[in-house]
Amino acid sequence: MTADDRGQTSVEFLGLLPLILLVLAILWECVLAGYTYTLAGDAADRGARQGAAAEPDGDQAACRQAALAKLGDAWRAGAQPPDCHPDGPDLYRARVTLKVPVLFPALGQFPLTVSGEASAAREPAP
Repeated sequence: MTADDRGQTSVEFLGLLPLILLVLAILWECVLAGYTYTLAGDAADRGARQGAAAEPDGDQAACRQAALAKLGDAWRAGAQPPDCHPDGPDLYRARVTLKVPVLFPALGQFPLTVSGEASAAREPAP
């Protein structure tokens, strides 16, 4: 290393720092999208199980409440009302659609929505 090269590494790092931060932000947004898939499936499963166990006159309300109960604020804010309905005499189906949240909400909305579906066997009436 010569005297002319002093500080060259620092200058190169500072020049690449915005690119490194951009790549990290993109990777984190991919993680948020993957986590949203997991949450949508889990919410649909919770809703379907609760709807299958509820009385027929209150099954949709129970399903919708259970589906949205465990979601975080960022996902609940972008969630569409869950689609809960019986699927034949012995099956109950729930579908949950969530918007993928953005790492920096001031930059706008992420155009990706994620759906999760689940079914549960209806429990016989006591």
